Amino acid sequence: MRRDVFQAIADPKRREIIELLAKEPLTVNAIAENFNISRPAISKHLKILKECEIVDFKKEGRERFCFIKPKNLIPAFMWIDRYRDLWEDKLDSFEDYLAKLQAKNPSDE
Repeated sequence: MRRDVFQAIADPKRREIIELLAKEPLTVNAIAENFNISRPAISKHLKILKECEIVDFKKEGRERFCFIKPKNLIPAFMWIDRYRDLWEDKLDSFEDYLAKLQAKNPSDE
């Protein structure tokens, strides 16, 4: 089965792992210390992230470090970015609506 970046970011735990690895490369054990799930569960998430080409591993001595491959997140970023204007417009409209409500009920402040 071919996996893609969207499968990688679909799971909240995998997004958290990506966030951790964006700061620095970590060992599997170091990643697992940040979660209340088993090390095998972390390994499964890392396997999926590797299949999606979001992370890779590098052996240094006896340790195996995970590091992020940020350029492979670009397709997800570009897809999300297409909707930025839409959401900004909606948030601006909502902000205007709240301002009008507040102007009608100044005693609520």
